[in-house]
Amino acid sequence: MNKFYCILLSLFILSCSEKPKQEAIVVNKNYAEPLIKVNKKLIEKESRDIDNWLKRHNIAAANTGTGLRFAVIKKGNGNQAKLGQFATINYSISLLDGTLCYDSKKTGPETFLIGQDHVESGLHEGIQKMQVGDKCLLIMPPHLAHGLLGDDKKIPPLSCIVYEVELLQIKDAQ
Repeated sequence: MNKFYCILLSLFILSCSEKPKQEAIVVNKNYAEPLIKVNKKLIEKESRDIDNWLKRHNIAAANTGTGLRFAVIKKGNGNQAKLGQFATINYSISLLDGTLCYDSKKTGPETFLIGQDHVESGLHEGIQKMQVGDKCLLIMPPHLAHGLLGDDKKIPPLSCIVYEVELLQIKDAQ
């Protein structure tokens, strides 16, 4: 019986010490190139839609390079928000056509951990450009907002959104 357990233990140790084989991911160029072209066209269209919205509303906004447009409506005088801090905000979220989707006037201010909590990546990026007291517009293309699927509630798939956000408070994470 001991011999059986020794053999079983040896097999177990050998199987655990083996490095897992990594499979190569093969990208079929027949599919990759057309998808890249479609994505580029989609990004260009979203960018034009945002630029047209900004022009119609006579708003000058900075483009951060990720596609986020950022415009200061009211300048605050508090500390700059940083990655890893808790931010408390008032906000409203609308579509480019003006449809109001969410508003903190109804739900109350929201607090989230910058860089970690489950809010739009465009909000994480934009809030770090703000200081306490700032009120800003963050216009987000879908890849920084709710992406291909929307939010299953009020924001449709592939929607650009307009965040009007006011940074009320920042607090270091303990």
